[in-house]
Amino acid sequence: MSKLIPHTSGTRIMDFTTLVGLVAAFCTTVSYYPQLKKCWTTGSAGDLSLTMFLTLSAGVGLWVVYGFLKSDLVIITANAVSFALLMGILYFKLRERTAPA
Repeated sequence: MSKLIPHTSGTRIMDFTTLVGLVAAFCTTVSYYPQLKKCWTTGSAGDLSLTMFLTLSAGVGLWVVYGFLKSDLVIITANAVSFALLMGILYFKLRERTAPA
């Protein structure tokens, strides 16, 4: 789990490494939102690469598993949210591919 260092008042604060991980997780997780919003608004996944999004989704899913194996809540949470957003994007991409021309 996240490492905590004792604070002089007896409370615990996050260490710098955990803080960097949280900020990185936030940035990479929310980066999918604009693309999903565009897909939602237009109803299309346009020129997005299905292979890239399938591979990325598999990797992010494996990060969730890794987070569970390491008992790291930051890794689990960030990648689970990323995975959910990627599933939204993939929904639009797959719907587009299976729609009649």
